[in-house]
Amino acid sequence: MSFVVRRDAGIYGYERALKRAGFAGVAGVDEAGRGACAGPLVAASVILPARAIEGLADSKKLTALRRERLFPLIQARAVAWSVVRIEPDECDALGMHVANLEALRRAVARLEVRPDFVLTDGFPVDGLGSPSLAMWKGDAVAASVAAASILAKVTRDRIMTEYASDYPSYQFDVHKGYCTPLHQSELDAQGPCAIHRMKWDNVARTTKLKRS
Repeated sequence: MSFVVRRDAGIYGYERALKRAGFAGVAGVDEAGRGACAGPLVAASVILPARAIEGLADSKKLTALRRERLFPLIQARAVAWSVVRIEPDECDALGMHVANLEALRRAVARLEVRPDFVLTDGFPVDGLGSPSLAMWKGDAVAASVAAASILAKVTRDRIMTEYASDYPSYQFDVHKGYCTPLHQSELDAQGPCAIHRMKWDNVARTTKLKRS
């Protein structure tokens, strides 16, 4: 299989090229939270409609307000979409790379419509059940991956904001479980809570300090 995407094709260029090559249903898949040391890993997959959704871009380049506005629009207009989460204890058990692959597979598997082709962000993922292509910075150059990144990011941010009510002293609504100086200072002072990924070096270190 071969297809050509022009450099000026825009964020829908890959989906259009794949459709010309005979792949009508193109799913994008992406995750949020891989680099965090607390909270779940969240993955999403989206098959977009033929009609473009304006404003799609890499979720990290959008404001929180813009992501929130696009979130229901993607859900309402997508041909199919899914969101899955892998909890911290399973992330610890699998290791983050394996957990990430598993999350992406589960997200694609839970689509109500089987995709003809899957675009993944960053690295290849086997076991998707469809032909696939790994794309460098896929969430910035492919609309379906960008849509998936928005669903994953918004879902995870909401989860972490809810956890802030359960564990107010950690301020999860501020740093969302990522390894910021603020988060590390809280870890050093209090030790980990139930939603921390205990296998992470910075978390394990604070556990040992609290035990000594």
